[in-house]
Amino acid sequence: MTQSAGEVALGGVVLAGALAFGIYTVQSTGFSLARDGYDLTASFRSIEGVSVGTDVRLGGVKVGTVTDIQLNPQTYRADTVVTVSDTVQIPDDSAIVIASEGLLGGNYVEISPGGSPFFFAEGDEILDTQGSVSLLSLLLKYVGGSNE
Repeated sequence: MTQSAGEVALGGVVLAGALAFGIYTVQSTGFSLARDGYDLTASFRSIEGVSVGTDVRLGGVKVGTVTDIQLNPQTYRADTVVTVSDTVQIPDDSAIVIASEGLLGGNYVEISPGGSPFFFAEGDEILDTQGSVSLLSLLLKYVGGSNE
C-alpha cells in the first residue's frame, strides 16, 4: 500500500508541474480564450517574416497580433487580419507597415497613426500598406551599385 501511495503522490507532483508549465506558456505567449479586440484587414505585397501571432505595435508598444494570413488568388497579395486591443482607437487615415527589429531581429507589424478625427471600426480595411523589404535584395543592390 505504501508503494501505491508513493506512486500516486509522484503522479500528483508530475501533474502539478505539467499544469504549472501550461499556465506559464499561456501567460508568456499572451494567448487568451476571450477575444478582447477588434479585427482590421490589410493587403500586403509581401509579408516576409510575419506569421500568425506576430506582434502589432503602435509607437513601439504592442497593441495587437496578426490573427490570419491568406493569399488572395485574384491579386496575388497577402490578405492579413490583425486584432487590435479594444482600448486602442486607430485613426482611419493610418498606415500599416511591416518593420524589422534590426539586422538580426524578426519582423513585426507597425501601425503609423494618422491625424483623422475618425477611427477604424471592426472589420475595416487599412488601405495604406507597405510590405516587408528583403534585406538580401537591399544588400545586392548596394553591392551591385544599382541606382534604382
